[in-house]
Amino acid sequence: MEFLRLIPFLILPVLAKMPPLITLEEHYLSSATPDAMKGLFKEQVKFVPNIMEKLKNLSSLRLADMDKGDVTLQVVSHAAGLGSYPANYSRAANNQVYQAIKKATGRLAGFATAPMSRPAEAAVEFRRAVTELGFVGALVDNHDGKGGYFDGEEYDAFWAVAEELDVPVYLHPTWPSDDMAPRFQGNFDSIASNSLGSSGWGWHADTGLHVLRLFASGLFDRRPKLKIIAGHMGEMLPFMLQRIERLSGRWSTTQKNFTTVYRENIWITTSGVWSLDPLRCILASTPIDHILYSIDYPFTSNEVGLAWFKELEASGLVSQEELDAIAYKNAEKLLRVKV
Repeated sequence: MEFLRLIPFLILPVLAKMPPLITLEEHYLSSATPDAMKGLFKEQVKFVPNIMEKLKNLSSLRLADMDKGDVTLQVVSHAAGLGSYPANYSRAANNQVYQAIKKATGRLAGFATAPMSRPAEAAVEFRRAVTELGFVGALVDNHDGKGGYFDGEEYDAFWAVAEELDVPVYLHPTWPSDDMAPRFQGNFDSIASNSLGSSGWGWHADTGLHVLRLFASGLFDRRPKLKIIAGHMGEMLPFMLQRIERLSGRWSTTQKNFTTVYRENIWITTSGVWSLDPLRCILASTPIDHILYSIDYPFTSNEVGLAWFKELEASGLVSQEELDAIAYKNAEKLLRVKV
């Protein structure tokens, strides 16, 4: 009996190691989302249980799911696709998140969505969401809906907002445009085509390409304090870093080399990639304070993320200090939030 009374004290040191968790790539669908856009999620609807119910919920169901994964603070962002629609859709979505944040008593924060197909309006909505609604940055689609990227002069006002307000832009994958889609079609089922063009491969590679386009355009020379977040273990960039550095010197007359940009201007998240193998590579190439824990909810469950995090804790790959940094301290510093 004496031994049983000691059990709580014996397990407390183990439990105390578990840090609070902040997650940064966590999605929803606003009530203003066009029906045509909802149709993009047909693969997820088929394979992820209750996905639409979870995407639409910004209250009790979402908070309960956070508790299942020990998530202390979730930064909410709109699911891919809305940036190709007029600005009123982004504005309505941001307003809805703002109301949810107020009701959630410190459990939620917001990344702005922006109408990236309309660059000037995107800059205006981005500024409003940060300065008036208190959002901690923006999460935007990887292209404008028609395959256009954001390395042109027309987007400079958008990037200027990010640098001036000192908030990050999360460059998030989105569906292939009409001209991209045939590249992922072949002698296989349409389900495979849809997946290859999106979360199965294509939109990850395309997001990594976009970061390289921004670099090649000289954006990080013009905006040296810019902060870009890339999800899914860095959208393939960490694994090609040495080759990119070796060859990118041929591309242009940028003042910064890519390794400097990667170490100073790029943050990566763990979202949706539940293996320690890619993290081993990332830990060797990426500053520890630029690695952020994330889930990709509700496309992945918080419980799966928590199991991975506990595996990382037990692996010996990182110290307790580094584990805390990945869990929440890096996000606190980058986003100026506090758990």
